[in-house]
Amino acid sequence: MRAIFLADAHLAAPADNNYVRLLDFLHDLEGNVDELFIMGDLFDFWIGFPSNPFVQYEAVLAALELLVAGGCRLTYFEGNHDFHLGEAIAHRLKAEIHTGPIIRDIQGMRLYLCHGDQLNPADRGYRLLRLLLHNRLAAQAVKVIPPAFAFKIRDKLQHSSRRSYHSKTARWDYRTIILSAARTAGLRGCSGLVTGHFHLAFCEQLDCGETAPAFTVLSLGDWITQFTYGEMRDGTLRLATY
Repeated sequence: MRAIFLADAHLAAPADNNYVRLLDFLHDLEGNVDELFIMGDLFDFWIGFPSNPFVQYEAVLAALELLVAGGCRLTYFEGNHDFHLGEAIAHRLKAEIHTGPIIRDIQGMRLYLCHGDQLNPADRGYRLLRLLLHNRLAAQAVKVIPPAFAFKIRDKLQHSSRRSYHSKTARWDYRTIILSAARTAGLRGCSGLVTGHFHLAFCEQLDCGETAPAFTVLSLGDWITQFTYGEMRDGTLRLATY
């Protein structure tokens, strides 16, 4: 059994290097993967409009469709750039969609799986924004508002996100936040945590003491400059680079 975990590609345009390399990676996976977990922010912006105006992502959707047709199970976690995923993801790709963290047994390991944007309880500003954007009312609004209006919201959100990124990384130690969440997951009976969102790439074993089971922390990095991803074979998690 082989499972792949991928997060934070933030795809924008088909000519971009990370877009081209992701297509190559997905084609390499054909017939060679049992489960693909997209852990959020595959796209730099996606809201599931009924008309699906994101024609620039058609090549990626087609590559994922080939994987699914070949028997790969696809699980998609909403991120903070792609949510209310809509028909293209849920039905065309037959994806299992999660709006928040889940716990799942995979290859004998009990894993805490998440995008990661909810791991920092101190980021109250973002948590409020998430509540506004991810609720049922917003999901219904997507069905009636024109895409052009949503794209204006996107531009404001992206500008705000880029502007606050450096201040947030200076204010909070993301590695410490991830490890704290891992220890909490361990108390819930998990033996591993997989997360995206923070663009940190590392895989390590937590020291849980002699009587506690081993715990693996996998932070996926990104598919923008690092091209890192997670792989699981025979119950072992590792970080890999494409």
